Amino acid sequence: MKLLTFRTSEGMKLGVKTERGVLDVESAKRRYGDETSPVTVGELLTGGEEAMDALDLLVRRSTSEESENECLLDESELNIGPCVPRPGKILCVGLNYRAHAEESGMSIPEYPVLFNKFNNGLAAHGDEISLPADAKKVDYEAELAIVIGKTVKGVKKQEALGYVFGYCAANDLSARDLQFRTPQWLLGKCLDGFLPLGPYLVTSEEVGNPNRLGIRGLLNGEVRQESNTSDMIFACDEIVSYISQYMTLEPGDIILTGTPEGVIAGMPKDQQIWLKDGDEVTVEIDGLGRLVNRMKRESPSKDSGMEKRNRAWMGM
Repeated sequence: MKLLTFRTSEGMKLGVKTERGVLDVESAKRRYGDETSPVTVGELLTGGEEAMDALDLLVRRSTSEESENECLLDESELNIGPCVPRPGKILCVGLNYRAHAEESGMSIPEYPVLFNKFNNGLAAHGDEISLPADAKKVDYEAELAIVIGKTVKGVKKQEALGYVFGYCAANDLSARDLQFRTPQWLLGKCLDGFLPLGPYLVTSEEVGNPNRLGIRGLLNGEVRQESNTSDMIFACDEIVSYISQYMTLEPGDIILTGTPEGVIAGMPKDQQIWLKDGDEVTVEIDGLGRLVNRMKRESPSKDSGMEKRNRAWMGM
């Protein structure tokens, strides 16, 4: 099942992609007098198998009618939202593709390299991404994201994927100049809008093996990243198991699994042209859809005290 959210004047709504259009779950519930189906991604993630079964029944009922159904919407007319609009923890794995580690001049890590992003970074397919005026070296990172569906602690690798609800495409946008300003990466990874997700949250059953998915990153239509999740150093089941040894994972937690080679930072310095105003970045993952975002450079503002200190720290 492919799930999505879309923005309306009444707030964010849950939708299900079908062959006949996107099912507006809330409208379908009213139409059929359904009292059990979830109406948000959060309710679906925390509701377990009962919530999923109820939603599946509602979808089948809504799409079985031959007559026109006003609950089925034209996806092209929707204002898509983040496929997981209220995640819990947002965890990320760095240097998790062999070729990317090599292009970065880093050794193959012995353990997963973990960092995090925050909810302020959430953006959706089609959203315009604001590039701060003082972030001059913004880079793309096409990634597969894991969405946890069950609470788990200390799970074995062989059982880890049983706790995954589904997967989505993600773009771990990174301001390299801010990322490497200090030894801690956090600032350059956590700018507003620097985590586009979607367009779909695809259930585990539909995805199958997440460790054999083609993944591509495009800049203005040109393929810059092209790999397969089979090139991961730590596969999806290993990542979930490893993290769960140290922290409890809960429904709605997201894990970004790393990016393949082809990022701007991995190019020779004389070929590094960082993301600029008007650039369009696309992330494609087999079976998960295309996540497309255009960049918009912020206008410089008058110096604040902090901006002056930033320039002093950088010797400007």
